[in-house]
Amino acid sequence: MHQLPEQFTRTIVDLHEDAGVEWLNQLPQIIAECERRWSISVLPPFANLSYNYVAPAMTADGREVVLKLGVPNLELTREITALRYYDGRGIVQLLDSDPEKGILLQERLHPDTLLSSLADDEQATSIAAAVMRRLWRPAPPEHPFPTVADWAGSLRKLRAQFAGETGPLPAQLVDAAEGLFAELIDSMAEPVLLHGDLHHDNIMAAEREPWLALDPKGVIGEPAYEVGALLRNPIAQIASMPNLRGILARRVDQLAEELELDRDRLIGWGFAQAVLSAWWSIEDHNSGWQQSIVCAEQLYALLR
Repeated sequence: MHQLPEQFTRTIVDLHEDAGVEWLNQLPQIIAECERRWSISVLPPFANLSYNYVAPAMTADGREVVLKLGVPNLELTREITALRYYDGRGIVQLLDSDPEKGILLQERLHPDTLLSSLADDEQATSIAAAVMRRLWRPAPPEHPFPTVADWAGSLRKLRAQFAGETGPLPAQLVDAAEGLFAELIDSMAEPVLLHGDLHHDNIMAAEREPWLALDPKGVIGEPAYEVGALLRNPIAQIASMPNLRGILARRVDQLAEELELDRDRLIGWGFAQAVLSAWWSIEDHNSGWQQSIVCAEQLYALLR
């Protein structure tokens, strides 16, 4: 097995501690087990590994597939459940899986053609809207997915960690996000199963359809909630975009029209989620929250 990137191993240990260290030590054996199990040859992993080990592979009959391995955890189990429920409709096809071992075997997309690679932001927004429409389905009667209210509730941990204050996050924005979450959750439309993290790097070009989503979180909420991740991405570029407020306003107008959703709710969800995303960055890494807050500030200005 090739040398793992230091950033990847550090992330795994930061998030999973002793379980992460054990998983990293066992990773060569897990890969070998997958090769035997599905008669595949696993190639070197894709660049920029983050929270999971993801590598292309070839089947015995020469078909290209992707092997995704992660430390077994609830989020990965929910991803598998969501992929099974979507069954390839607007999203990568799950070919097989082992939730207890954190293993997914998936169809091969085109990792070199992410939605974030498109220079035309209006075109990218339209493609994302089309993928969203393909994904939204009634929530299954029995499921393991959290609700958007569950996610919003995690902001209470921010207050707890900073003795009732908001730490490095602007108190005005946190106060407003808490209020908006309560207001929007109380007035939600009929909930559906949402991807939960549908942004530019989670939509790829494909063979079976022009564009497909991947890496669903799985969350239950109204369709308007889904646009939040798209508004604050691509995360690496969003803070440096010229006239960011204008870009966000145009995205909101476009999404409201193409998805037939209320503009004010899109802005409200987008703002509240940007603040929540900033807190999650602090919670997981104690860093990296600034980009989300830059986006939150601009969306907050659009609220008024």
